[in-house]
Amino acid sequence: MSQDRNRGIATLTDVAREAGVSLATASRALNGSSRRVREEMRQRVLTAAGKLAYAPNAPAQAMARGSTNVLGLLVHDIADPYFSSIATGVMRAAEKQNLVVTIFNTWRRPDREAEYARTLRGQRARALIVAGSRVDDLVAQEQLEHELVEFESAGGRAVFISQGRLRFDTVVLENRSGARLLAEKLTELGHRRFLVLAGPSKLRTSTDRVQGFREGLARHSIQLSRDQVLRGEFTRDGGFEAMTRALDLGLAPDCVFAVTDVMAVGAMAACRQRGVRVPEDLAVAGFDDIATLRDVTPSLTTVQMPLDDVGAMAFELVAAERADRPRLRRVKGQVILRDSTARPT
Repeated sequence: MSQDRNRGIATLTDVAREAGVSLATASRALNGSSRRVREEMRQRVLTAAGKLAYAPNAPAQAMARGSTNVLGLLVHDIADPYFSSIATGVMRAAEKQNLVVTIFNTWRRPDREAEYARTLRGQRARALIVAGSRVDDLVAQEQLEHELVEFESAGGRAVFISQGRLRFDTVVLENRSGARLLAEKLTELGHRRFLVLAGPSKLRTSTDRVQGFREGLARHSIQLSRDQVLRGEFTRDGGFEAMTRALDLGLAPDCVFAVTDVMAVGAMAACRQRGVRVPEDLAVAGFDDIATLRDVTPSLTTVQMPLDDVGAMAFELVAAERADRPRLRRVKGQVILRDSTARPT
């Protein structure tokens, strides 16, 4: 009997002995292998493992295979429904492959991404998905790229859900074209005086959506000046604060475009607090079509992004063989017109 067994902890050797198979066969039956094990033999191993309450030694497996069954997911803020929706898609796909997803919250600090990538490399994680907008911070970008190159050199796989500007496979959300189409739809409804509630200027997702919206308005000979863009945090409270500021300044748009749904919800709350009716006095539109926010009243006009599918697509890139060049999977948005931008009758 092994030393671990004397301590009450069953080893793989104990399982193999109990099942009457070789150690290699027991390992293949429990841990997966390209070499198949006969079903009758696999069932014997599983029965033995259950009888002995065997639990795999994850560190030992990692040393043997070169990686664990852990997939790291880096998000800016898991409390944001945008990221929780993406996480759901990743986790559903990972579960089918018996991978465990560990979520790291960066709190929108670019330096934390490199730190967490380094941590996952030390833990021999199988793969890493980085979800979220890139920022105009060259130092942070270079640090992250360095860590991800090291991560892949050690046998891991790194994939982004972001802008396609890095040397890694990426699921790219077409933010600019989606915002452009939204602007055109809103002008077709008859709106002419616009205000944009944007995120921080360094955040590329915000920049792309503002630029796309500006381009869509220009196609209808409507100019969006700098004074018509107010910035706030990429959160509900950021939208509330920016909309409150707009009302304090006496700005008089007939339509507000918030570059995220959560900012739009904050803007609608600020309007409600001030007695401004949506859509009777002011139309409001968002971006993303977050599932948990679809029941707000009035229902929110937005650009729908299939965020669950986006997470699954990122996992597909993780599971695929490496290509000679970074692969980009582009995801287009669809404008969904709802009550929040309806013109008064």
